Amino acid sequence: MELSEALPLGELAAAFAALPVFPLFDTAYFIVSVLYLKYEPGAVEMSRKSPFASWLCAMLHCFGSYILADLLLGEAPLGYFSNNSSVILATAVWYLMFFCPMNLFYKCVSFLPVKLIFVAMKEVVRVRKISAGVHHAHHLYHHGWFVMMATGWVKGSGVALMSNFEQLLRGVWKPETNEILQMSFPTKASLYGTVLFTLQQTQWLPISEANLIFFFTMFMIVCKVFMTATHSHASPFAPVENLICPVLFGSVSSGHSSHHHDHHEVSHPPPPPAKSKEELNEGTRKRKAKKAE
Repeated sequence: MELSEALPLGELAAAFAALPVFPLFDTAYFIVSVLYLKYEPGAVEMSRKSPFASWLCAMLHCFGSYILADLLLGEAPLGYFSNNSSVILATAVWYLMFFCPMNLFYKCVSFLPVKLIFVAMKEVVRVRKISAGVHHAHHLYHHGWFVMMATGWVKGSGVALMSNFEQLLRGVWKPETNEILQMSFPTKASLYGTVLFTLQQTQWLPISEANLIFFFTMFMIVCKVFMTATHSHASPFAPVENLICPVLFGSVSSGHSSHHHDHHEVSHPPPPPAKSKEELNEGTRKRKAKKAE
């Protein structure tokens, strides 16, 4: 018996790709997104002082990727909000997360075993969004590889890419937290994933879309669940990047840094000249006269 017959991965992948994400997986996606919003400093206080601003931030966490992708493709950025069921579901999650009596909803979903289940379900939605973004861009720009990659990337990590704008709604400005300068694992994985889906969509990668969705989703679930369970921020791409990036893009020279540092040390302005005895006596006389007045 062949391995493909013993393990019908093709049928499993096709069934998995056809699995609907609404409402079960979308609910998990909204729960984790709003949960991360509540983790932000000052988010709870803001929900009491300005519930509308808190709701807007929650909607950006839930639908920011759709808004950013629509802006890139020249479509109405509020188009997704016509989906009343999703907006009402996300609003219900936001209300329960911040205003549930005795904080019961938050305590239940933040319990680690339950949270890991929701995190895994969120990655299912993320990969579907990357695939849908690439497919939609391919329909509009059949030969636009970079359009496909940009759309798939923002579909998978649009919330993180809009984090600075979302911070402004909360009255916080942290430009050093720019997601492009310091990519988190989901943002970087979404970038690599959208390259794979673009190659598959343009028939340069000999694999079916259903199989790619299945295997990339499994990869994302394993990595994200492990990182969440261990509270780790280390990227699984780091070992490969540390080998390839210095070869392709070079590395920062320590000698250049020390030379630059020495240059700045030498170029300090000279100290001011010491005052003469006559100037010191004149200053003393002025202070005494001012004190007498």
